[in-house]
Amino acid sequence: MANRFRNERIEEEEVIAQSEVQHEEPKAEEPRNFFTILFTEGVVSKEAATDMLPFILFVAFLIMVYIGNRHFAENNIRSIEKLRKEVLELSADYKVYKADLMLKSTKTEIAKMADTLGIVEPVEPPKKIIVPADEYQN
Repeated sequence: MANRFRNERIEEEEVIAQSEVQHEEPKAEEPRNFFTILFTEGVVSKEAATDMLPFILFVAFLIMVYIGNRHFAENNIRSIEKLRKEVLELSADYKVYKADLMLKSTKTEIAKMADTLGIVEPVEPPKKIIVPADEYQN
């Protein structure tokens, strides 16, 4: 019995080995797309592609700098717009406070505030003090 199982196992290993050999023989074809045709049929060789690699990296660097510059400019525009709105708001506040001050500095408003403090406006005009020239000395 041991020989029969042993023979079956050896036959299975031979079948597996033959199937592996058969699978290795046919080489898989490369997909036929634009890039494989471009690099394999000689339009652009691998050597030419590797020679162009520094230029491609330089162009990629320039693209990243361009994108970064764009983001920086957009952030500056946003901050300028925010400051412009703040200046408009402060300008409006200034105009409101200035108008309020002009209203409060009128004679009638000052008289109303003085009445609340108990100060009354004099009714008689002020007296002029005249000093003769001979009494006045430096």
